[in-house]
Amino acid sequence: MSATDDAAWTRRLQRLVDVRPHEVAAVAWSWLFFFAVLSAYYVIRPIRDEMGVAGGVDNLPWLFAGSLTGMLLANPPFAYLVARMPRARFVSWGYRFFALNLLVFFVLLRGASGDTALWVGRAFFVWTSVFNMFVVSIFWSVMADVFSPSQSTRLFGFIGAGGTIGGIAGAAITSWLVGSLGAANLLLVSVVLLEVAALAARRLFATPRTPTPDDATREPFDVAIGGSVWDGMRRALTNPYLVNVTLNMLFFTVLTTFLYFQQATIVDAALTDRAARTRFFANVDLAVNSTELVTQMFASGRIVRALGVPIALALLPALSIPGFVWLALSPTIPVLMAFQVFRRSVNYSLARPTREMLFTVVPRADRYKAKTFIDTVVYRVGDQIGAWAFAPLAAAGAGIGAVSTAAVLMAIASVLNAIWLGRKMERLETARATPDPLAAVPLDDAGAV
Repeated sequence: MSATDDAAWTRRLQRLVDVRPHEVAAVAWSWLFFFAVLSAYYVIRPIRDEMGVAGGVDNLPWLFAGSLTGMLLANPPFAYLVARMPRARFVSWGYRFFALNLLVFFVLLRGASGDTALWVGRAFFVWTSVFNMFVVSIFWSVMADVFSPSQSTRLFGFIGAGGTIGGIAGAAITSWLVGSLGAANLLLVSVVLLEVAALAARRLFATPRTPTPDDATREPFDVAIGGSVWDGMRRALTNPYLVNVTLNMLFFTVLTTFLYFQQATIVDAALTDRAARTRFFANVDLAVNSTELVTQMFASGRIVRALGVPIALALLPALSIPGFVWLALSPTIPVLMAFQVFRRSVNYSLARPTREMLFTVVPRADRYKAKTFIDTVVYRVGDQIGAWAFAPLAAAGAGIGAVSTAAVLMAIASVLNAIWLGRKMERLETARATPDPLAAVPLDDAGAV
């Protein structure tokens, strides 16, 4: 491509997002990176959801417990690799490790039947829950590492659109082909997409970047982070700023789990055919990704800059309050689909990129260690709290209305947490944005700078 063509392409891109010429290559590789990650996940997500329902709604709390156990077992070796290996290497190797796992499940699902198939399905449900948390968390850790706080405000929403389009592609592939190819064969599609993600990550790390003042506090990508495998957990549970990030994640995941169980209950009663259930879950995913795409492409960065991080972060729990009330009054498939599509669209197009901005103001070790602990273990702890809270409520005959009432109260607490957290992040960013690089010191254990 000539310099003239390159400049013309950059001008066209700038109509969509406020990107600087020296950022274009990094944004392009990041976009492809996230496209491949989420398309790989959304190919198998409907398969996982159908296997969870097929195993019995009453068994879902145990599957969530298995997911939490998997997270606890996977975190120490992951933290060890983070401490010992350069980022570019463990990121690409990590995606290839998950691709190898998918090949194993492909063989198992092709040969399993009866009760064996049921147990393989349960194992796949647990594995997919672990896989999802790690591959997405690793991606956003890289984003927080590559881009500065000011860049994240402008670019994260647009980069998220790459994942959205990937999600649309993945969900569409499953919706269209599950009937003719079968679930097992679709796993091979995810294997190919994960290899694309690994290659895009390698190219992103190798992309030259124009130096910025923030680079004074950043180590080269080919240098290992070092430290202990327990640093991430310790920081997430002791540093005041990261503790509130942990609380924000818990609020989000418990509310998401409440809605997931309400979905499972409604779908199990309304749809009896397995292919129809898989198609329903895929169509929900397709609608979510299609709805959020326009916002991410044209408006996410502008909305965050207009509202500020505190309001952008609080918007999802605030808008979830009327959604849970509506579902309590009318627990039907159309209402469920509308609420799921709306809530997940707002999450992926606005709330998720804003949550990821929170990690741009912390040291690099926290971006990989504490962030991964929060995104995986804390996320699944929230799942577990939600799952085991839902089960006794349902057993007591409380119904969807009582669960929705509890969800509304938690959403209010989440709004308050989000406002505090967003304001703290803005203060930390201001403190780091200083002409003197020596003044941009990292967070200490008291949460101060």
